[in-house]
Amino acid sequence: MDVVTIGETMALFTPDQKGLMRYAPSYSRKFGGAESNMAIGLSRLGHQAGWISRVGDDELGKAMLHFIRGEGVDTSHVTYDTEAPTGLYFKEFRKAGDIRVQYYRKGSAASRLSTADIDENYIKQADYLHISGITPALSSSCRNMLPEAVKTAKEHGVTVVFDPNLRRSLWSEEEARRTLLELAALADIVLPGIDEGDFLFGTKNPDELGRLFLQQGAGDVVLKAGSKGTYHFNKNGSAFIPSFDVETVVDPVGAGDGFAAGYLSGLIDGLSAENAVQRGNAVGALVTQAEGDVEGLPEPEDVDALVNKNSGTEDVRR
Repeated sequence: MDVVTIGETMALFTPDQKGLMRYAPSYSRKFGGAESNMAIGLSRLGHQAGWISRVGDDELGKAMLHFIRGEGVDTSHVTYDTEAPTGLYFKEFRKAGDIRVQYYRKGSAASRLSTADIDENYIKQADYLHISGITPALSSSCRNMLPEAVKTAKEHGVTVVFDPNLRRSLWSEEEARRTLLELAALADIVLPGIDEGDFLFGTKNPDELGRLFLQQGAGDVVLKAGSKGTYHFNKNGSAFIPSFDVETVVDPVGAGDGFAAGYLSGLIDGLSAENAVQRGNAVGALVTQAEGDVEGLPEPEDVDALVNKNSGTEDVRR
């Protein structure tokens, strides 16, 4: 297994028309979640990904599991929960550039994840363990679970990748900051955005953020600056890799998960850190050009075409 990830996926409902959701008479149903989005992205790029989670023993949970399994992700460690439902969220396209998301996930099946869901044998056979800062915000049992999963990974030489994926509405700022910093300190690779770095350390200066995350204990810091590009920091120095131009952003939700998939794909394929970041940038850009969290995740030829088209991409080691 190349990557194992842990976290919640929900049923996504989107109105079939633009504008205020209160006027929508019909909806389309899809699925989305940071960790499974990333796993599907890896699968489309030709890699093996496994997903640990819980879903409701309901029709949405069954449809979700069938969908994610159908995308090539290993779901052998996803449990049906008979006592809690599958979480929901709604994505509202009010107008161009104004997309709003509303979650209904309190008490969901995935919020009942715990250390009992961590299988040492499953994690130890992976090259990477991917976790995000959404999961510990779901419940105390989820918060207790992630450090156990990280401990298991480290005991077996599995590289730990942490995406803070800050969700302010799920918990207090104090608890979020403390927990995310603790997880960042345990990770080998961290994938924060500039705004998340500002939340954690009180600065938006990329070089300062790179230094601070490295001081926390990470070996590699991949700092995302949105449409501008991405910074990479490690003990050998730093580099800036520009993003790819996107003419029209249709739906930005899921771009960060696509970036993580592209970046990890590059590492699995043995690319340099900077070229892996470039692949992440390419996947993230492609994701924004389709509606839905996973619908825009590309296949290898799509990524190659975009990278080759922009072969003059700057890659400056500082």
